[in-house]
Amino acid sequence: MPAGFYYRFGKRWFDTSCALCGLILLSPVFVLVALAIWSTSRGPVFFRQVRTGQFGKPFRIFKFRTMRSETTANGPLVTEAGDPRITPLGKWLRKTKVDELPQLINVLIGDMSLVGPRPEVPEYTATFTVRQRRILFAKPGVTGLTATVYPNEEELLTNQPDKEEYYLTTLLPAKLEIDIAYCENIRFRRDVQLIFQTLANIFARINKLKSPLLDTSEKQV
Repeated sequence: MPAGFYYRFGKRWFDTSCALCGLILLSPVFVLVALAIWSTSRGPVFFRQVRTGQFGKPFRIFKFRTMRSETTANGPLVTEAGDPRITPLGKWLRKTKVDELPQLINVLIGDMSLVGPRPEVPEYTATFTVRQRRILFAKPGVTGLTATVYPNEEELLTNQPDKEEYYLTTLLPAKLEIDIAYCENIRFRRDVQLIFQTLANIFARINKLKSPLLDTSEKQV
C-alpha cells in the first residue's frame, strides 16, 4: 500500500469535506427521493446491508431502497438487470446510480472513502485469496476504478445461467485485480479524476432516462 501524505492524512480530510458538502447540497434530492420511495412502495427509505470494510471490519452500508422490502431478506446477493424484486422507481435509481448517494453518510462517519474498492458482502470476502485481501487495507469507496470499467454490471449478469457462480468465478476476480492496481497507486489527482468521471456518468444517465419521479405507476401494496 502507498505511504504518501495523501493516503495517510489527506484522503480522510478530502473525504470528510466533500461528503459533508455533498450531503448539504444534495439534501433536496434526498428529500425528493425519500418521498418518492415512501409513496410508491412499502418499507424503509434506506436499504442497509452488512459489507466488509477496511481491515475486514464489517459495517452497514446506506443505499436508497430499490427493491420491494418483502423480497430483500432471502433473495440472491447478486442482482441482474430486470430483477423482478426491483420496483419501477428502483430501476431508475439503480440505472442512474442515485441509489448510491446515501453512501456519503458512510464516508462522513468514516466507514468508506469517496474513491476505493467497492465493498463486498462478508460471504464473498470470505472467499478472497491472500492476494485479493490486499484491497481490505484500503477503505471501500462510493466509486472507484472498477465502476468505470464495469459501469453496467447488472447487464453482464442477465444472460448467465448461474449468476452467482459467474460473479464469483469471473466478474469478481476481474474487478479485484483492478482494485488491487488502484490500491497500489492511490493518488489525489487520480481520485479527483474518478470522482468527476463518476459525476459526469450520473448526469448523463439522468438526462438519458425518463424520470419516474414525474411518472410513477406503482401503487402502494
